[in-house]
Amino acid sequence: MKKAVAALTIVSLLLEVACGGGQDGKSGGGNRPAADPAQAVTPGDKKTLEFWYIDPGDKEKVYLEAVERFKKKHPDVEVKTLQTLNDTYKMKFAVAMSGGNPPDVFHSWGGGWLKEFVGQGGVLDMTGKVDSGAYVQTVLDNSTFGGKIYGVPLGLSVTMIWYNKELFAKYGLTPPATWEDLLHVVDTLKKNKVIPFSLSNQPKWPGAYYFMYLADRVAGPELFKSALARKGRTFDDDGYVQAGKYIQELVRREAFNKGFNGIPYDAGQGRQLFYTGQAAMTVMTSAIVNNTRQEAPEFEKKLDLFAFPTVPGGKGDPSDLSAASAPVWSVSAKTKYPELAIELVKELSSRETAQSYSDRTGSTVAVKGVIYKDEFAKRLGGYIERAKDIHWPYDQTLPQELAELHKDTTQAIFGLSMTPEEAAGKMEEKAKQALR
Repeated sequence: MKKAVAALTIVSLLLEVACGGGQDGKSGGGNRPAADPAQAVTPGDKKTLEFWYIDPGDKEKVYLEAVERFKKKHPDVEVKTLQTLNDTYKMKFAVAMSGGNPPDVFHSWGGGWLKEFVGQGGVLDMTGKVDSGAYVQTVLDNSTFGGKIYGVPLGLSVTMIWYNKELFAKYGLTPPATWEDLLHVVDTLKKNKVIPFSLSNQPKWPGAYYFMYLADRVAGPELFKSALARKGRTFDDDGYVQAGKYIQELVRREAFNKGFNGIPYDAGQGRQLFYTGQAAMTVMTSAIVNNTRQEAPEFEKKLDLFAFPTVPGGKGDPSDLSAASAPVWSVSAKTKYPELAIELVKELSSRETAQSYSDRTGSTVAVKGVIYKDEFAKRLGGYIERAKDIHWPYDQTLPQELAELHKDTTQAIFGLSMTPEEAAGKMEEKAKQALR
């Protein structure tokens, strides 16, 4: 893999959700194998760790199996687990952190999202306590700040265009390599009363995948890197304006399902359009494989993928990818049992866990030594190997206020309520304040 390089507004709402830790979640203790009698402990002797994560389905099963292995090694420890879907999790976790009641071990994405809490003194420094050589360095770097490790990565989630190959075959379509090809696919699908793209953009980040890819295809990876570093390029660069214009071309062509900006992602309504053949494509991370296996396993035989197409005169390399380091496991600085929490993190990111994670969810990983057996994982691994650059999600890289504005303006571009020029101007104005 070649070189690659959140923000979150701390909400004051729903303080009650932070209380009680894992009381409304699942407990990892229900199926724990009986401990060796020689190691038996009474309930009163148990230490308790709370572990929060976002993934359902087979990913959740992999995590809970890792928890069971940890508990077998540490019979004096109980682990309370809580699964909360992505967008609710971000709010719940922020409230827990600000309220001084965070979980011991938690899901993060690294990048700016994690750095925000590191800056508040809320995340434990694990430098020297985990084997940094066990992870892909460029991914580990995304949770390393000031030379200190604040999270270790398990998954490497790659964003691709996923499509229904049965529908493509029915209408004589092939995966488009260029923008012109993509527009032909969109028009053909529309003509046959099939929604080209399923999009659930109420949380704003799903639409951002289109924007980031288009900016990369228009101007190459240096656009974002330069704008972020305040060296040469800026967020009102014509590359960003052009990316917005391409999005609005798709919107005006009715390439998306109706009401897409008001549809939540976690509820799964958009995915159902995809599973049922009402929509032919979706731009999403490789988490769609896990979603499919949990929600519509019969659809997997129709599921396929292709890279984001090039644009006319674009400077971006067609091999460039969008990816996210997720999950990244981190430890709260407030944990009563830092050594045990780090041991749990090690189990959650062990090679055994990573191999199972890849085999069962079709995902690539950031843990070294894993052999890809799942066909989706193999193919995604090939894309990663060929990539000349990998960009991380802007909202997990930019400072808090700028990241939120990026999502807001991108959603407004999709909604045709803001011109690409206006959106780019707002981003640059805020960047001058946030990136000084």
